Amino acid sequence: MGRPPAGTRWVVVADRGADIYEHLQQCQAQGLGFVVRAAQDRALVAGLAKTPAGHLFELARTQPSVGTFSLALRGRPRQPAREVKLQISFSPPVALRAPQRPGGATGKGEPVPASLVRVWEETGPDAAPGLEWLLLGDQPITDVAQALTCARQYTSRWLIEDFHKALKTGLGAEKLQLQTAARLFAAVALLSVVALALVDLREKSRLEPDAPAETAGLTDQELRVLRRQSRRPLNTVRAVFLALAALGGHLGRTGDGPPGWQTLWLGRRTLRLLVEGVDLAAHLAGQLLAE
Repeated sequence: MGRPPAGTRWVVVADRGADIYEHLQQCQAQGLGFVVRAAQDRALVAGLAKTPAGHLFELARTQPSVGTFSLALRGRPRQPAREVKLQISFSPPVALRAPQRPGGATGKGEPVPASLVRVWEETGPDAAPGLEWLLLGDQPITDVAQALTCARQYTSRWLIEDFHKALKTGLGAEKLQLQTAARLFAAVALLSVVALALVDLREKSRLEPDAPAETAGLTDQELRVLRRQSRRPLNTVRAVFLALAALGGHLGRTGDGPPGWQTLWLGRRTLRLLVEGVDLAAHLAGQLLAE
């Protein structure tokens, strides 16, 4: 990825699969920020002598709550969407001991300095374990506002993953058979604009379903053509979203799930073809009148 431009901060937001010593080291070497959910109960060290200083999970779970915040969790298979009240705490700065690697004993490498934020859902003694995140970050955390910023950055991971799904599953970026990196980068850059538009439309339909249809991200002509094709007024963002999905083949039955990325992309592409057809018909009509 390289270093960010001067005056710019790039933050790597990742789930537990990115809790890798070399990955965290590389982020710091390239000047990248990071918010990574901890997967390893890493040993901690202190000072130049790398004195043992306990373990990550124990330290995080002994810190008292400094505040609460609410978070809407999306539904997953066998887990309906819900809103939860979460506790948040933060620990003093930590140094993660280097793990053993081929040719190097445990602790031989340089420790990775990090901040530590814990987010968790309090549950009763007889209830199933609630949500818990132990977040490693590169920025110092000294108050509840900074801890909340770290937690909010981590929640953006879901939206980032949706963008990647739209790019890969919907638009087929992984199926491109380009043979040079330059061409692949150029193609992905163009597809990213479309993927972002699809994500934006879906998020608006979820968060602002009753917003005016004109804010759905379509051009005036695209909206007119979609209204004509669907034979409906389409006055809201939600109505535009469902009409576009129907154009891609979504049936909208009671038992059907939400439209997938391939369906949305097919609907968007079909709409583009309809608009081109309207433009071509108008052009041909103009030529006939001129004759």
